[in-house]
Amino acid sequence: MTAVPLPRPSPQTADRPSGRNSIDVTPVFALKELVARLHRYQHNVQDMLSSLGFALRTFNNLNQFLELVPLVATRITDAEGGALVLFKPNGQVRFQQLHCQAGRQCQDMRKALEIATKQVTTGVGTGADFMSGTSGQTSNLDIQVSRFLGPDVHLFGAPILLNNLERGRLYVFSSDPQYLFTPGRQKLVRLVADQTAVAIAKDELNAKLAEKERLDRELEIGAEIQLRLLPRSCPKIPGVDVVARCQPASRVGGDYYDFIPADYDPIGKEDEGEYPPSLIKNLKSRIDKGRWSIVIGDVMGKGVPAGLLMTMTRGMLRAEVLNRHSPARILQHLNRVMHADLENSHRFVTLFYSEYDPKTRILSYSNAAHHPPLLWQAATNSIERLDTLEGMLIGLDADSRYQEAQVQLQPGDTIIYYTDGFTDAANQVGDRFDEDSLTEAFQWACHNYQNSEEILNYLFDRVHQFIGFGNQNGDDMTLVVLRVTRATEENHHDS
Repeated sequence: MTAVPLPRPSPQTADRPSGRNSIDVTPVFALKELVARLHRYQHNVQDMLSSLGFALRTFNNLNQFLELVPLVATRITDAEGGALVLFKPNGQVRFQQLHCQAGRQCQDMRKALEIATKQVTTGVGTGADFMSGTSGQTSNLDIQVSRFLGPDVHLFGAPILLNNLERGRLYVFSSDPQYLFTPGRQKLVRLVADQTAVAIAKDELNAKLAEKERLDRELEIGAEIQLRLLPRSCPKIPGVDVVARCQPASRVGGDYYDFIPADYDPIGKEDEGEYPPSLIKNLKSRIDKGRWSIVIGDVMGKGVPAGLLMTMTRGMLRAEVLNRHSPARILQHLNRVMHADLENSHRFVTLFYSEYDPKTRILSYSNAAHHPPLLWQAATNSIERLDTLEGMLIGLDADSRYQEAQVQLQPGDTIIYYTDGFTDAANQVGDRFDEDSLTEAFQWACHNYQNSEEILNYLFDRVHQFIGFGNQNGDDMTLVVLRVTRATEENHHDS
């Protein structure tokens, strides 16, 4: 802060005979006037900084706050004017705001600042150089601004720093030859520049929070849609006790399971008049009452992209099932259709497709590189993996071929379909709950529990105990448990 000189007595007063009053009154009066001026100046500084702080706490529009910055910087330093220049991420150096007394001098000042910032922007350096603090571009800006303002204008610039990156400059200037940028005035300008940086950070944080809230709403909608696409309940298949559970790692996951009835009629009675009788007879002859398609899949990745791909897979697979081809042919057609969409996405799908016939208790299946389901055979107390020799990922190669196999199930036999969220689940030391651990837990559960729900709960509990309760698994976990309970009424009838 500049020291204010004490008023000196006039020559007439100095030549007078010195009396008691003439010696004491003049210095005391001058000192009181000096103290009063200092108090008024301090109160003015405090009021302006307090107003700027209040605006910082309450502003909803960054541009309105930035309009105050040069004004406050000017008044608390007794300068003639102030200017704010911001560096934009797109490389622009933008003259943001100017405050000075109205008149030609103010117009000249605005023109000089606009020319200086334009000169720097179109020169060697860019706004990105300023934000990274490289190439001495900040000094170049100060030189250009000072040059266009002229040698008669005193200029001081303070950086606006955000996360150690310079996001702009706050300038204060005066054409008064007696004006000095004392350390106190420089400190005040830096204080206003720091509050400006806080305002910019607050505005960017609010923008990020608003974007996050928007994404959260979209994720909630996506999760709700995906939840509705998964079966709301497990079907009642004669002679079979079946349960399923999907536990996404995030709100939208890439795991998929489905139960598709083979007796779904693609042409309802209300539509039969619109189709030739021969076509209707052909379609209905291909409907096999009582058969069910049981499918489980996993999209590589998780989150919204995986969820969208899972939704697409579900729709295409259901359309293929209506054609009533064999499991291998269904996967082959699905792969060809999806390959065009997945070719450049670097995302693929593993899928295990099976069809169960309650009349014969035969499960026919084909595998597209998914983890093979585990079959516990009650008669031999043994575990068998249901896999095929060929079968690549869905979407990897349009010409992939798939094989199929069958297995005869007996009462008490139990199958688990699962995704790699189970076998890849890791504990705090990095050990994985691998297929051997899952097989052991599955075999124990089949020995000790009588229904599928108990087996499913036990396997989920085992994985959660392994990774530690309260810890989040990094991948989606889906499990389908199917247990053959008894011979069907159709079998009794046929025998």
